[in-house]
Amino acid sequence: MMVAIPAAMFIALFGWGSDYFGWDDTTGRVQLAMFTTFILGAICGYKSRS
Repeated sequence: MMVAIPAAMFIALFGWGSDYFGWDDTTGRVQLAMFTTFILGAICGYKSRS
């Protein structure tokens, strides 16, 4: 259940974050940084759980 909230927030920011916050991401670096942060957070969460 707790995974659904951050996953939904990530999808919303990844898809519509530039419209909502107004950042200019012509090269895709902001989306790449968010994706990398999400993946690394998921890996750290998985490793700390076991």
